Amino acid sequence: MKISLATILLFTTCVQTLHAQELELHPKLQPLPFKLMGPFTRTKEGDILAIDAKATYLSKDNGKTWSEPRPIFAPGTKMTVSNERAILTTQDGTIIVGFMNLDERKWTWKDELHDAPGAVLPTYVMRSTDSGKTWQNIQKMHDDWSGCVRDMIQTQDGRIIFTAMKMLHNPGRHTVLTYSSNDDGLTWTASNLIDLGGQGHHGGVTEPTLIELEDGRIWQLIRTNWGEFWSGYSNNGGRHWQILQPSGIPASSAPGMLTRLDSGRLMLLWNRTFPEGQDNWKLSGGDGLWSEVPVSNFREELSLSFSNDDGKTWTPPTVIASHKGKWLSYPYAFESTPGQIWLTTMQGNVRASFREADFVSEK
Repeated sequence: MKISLATILLFTTCVQTLHAQELELHPKLQPLPFKLMGPFTRTKEGDILAIDAKATYLSKDNGKTWSEPRPIFAPGTKMTVSNERAILTTQDGTIIVGFMNLDERKWTWKDELHDAPGAVLPTYVMRSTDSGKTWQNIQKMHDDWSGCVRDMIQTQDGRIIFTAMKMLHNPGRHTVLTYSSNDDGLTWTASNLIDLGGQGHHGGVTEPTLIELEDGRIWQLIRTNWGEFWSGYSNNGGRHWQILQPSGIPASSAPGMLTRLDSGRLMLLWNRTFPEGQDNWKLSGGDGLWSEVPVSNFREELSLSFSNDDGKTWTPPTVIASHKGKWLSYPYAFESTPGQIWLTTMQGNVRASFREADFVSEK
């Protein structure tokens, strides 16, 4: 059977197009041997704990194998842990999880109102003192719609801080805040709300990640619709956010993940405003529905950068994952052993690991 040149060229083009639409990982990344998504934490016994909507999983061999699912809630309990969640093992060995309860979710957005009156998606926190076998002190922080619980840290003096959100109304927009605890997660105090205005179901400020700086301040990197992260600084352990300003880090309208590694470096995973080697991307929104201003939603590449000076300067960004036409975003980072990082994403299903030393030289 003869095949025409046109057919061969068409077939070649189709293969190239198909290949271009596959997930591409940086050659220094290696696939993880499991499909579980972060965040992860180490128990006081040294095992690794993962969590999903209804159960936890335990690995005693650094992720090679995992236990059967261990239910979190009693049968019939109307609680489902959101994909957007944070987990931490405290200095005293207590495991704390912050999440939204999807079983209470009620979304009421109306375009004509530019608002979602009565929208509900509560933020919760719970704790375990037996390495995730059982969970106690399940507490509701607020009923307001909370789009994401993104990050949780413990400061050097033992204070636990996690990020949260609240939707405000007239017009509908998002704000961010933190909750903090001085008693290993038994009781919590809310910070001031960070409300920078705007309108839209993705308007305002959202989905911060945070870290303790070497000088003791807490630093938040906050998702915005203005082409860059904004920074928030607290001088009192997240009780109050005193300084709010542009960060100078260009970012798409998508959350980053800021992590302090065992080496002391800061590591940032995030989506930049446009593709590598380009200087623009089609903007969307600007009508007060998605957002009050046109915004870049570019999420086809996930970038990585490091800082040796507590975020003052950063290494040039490296694209570590790309998927043309698909979103790769909401990264979680876990340092499984010193210098070895697990990367998982909620959008795009990236499951990979990499070595810090392959992307940044030693001090």
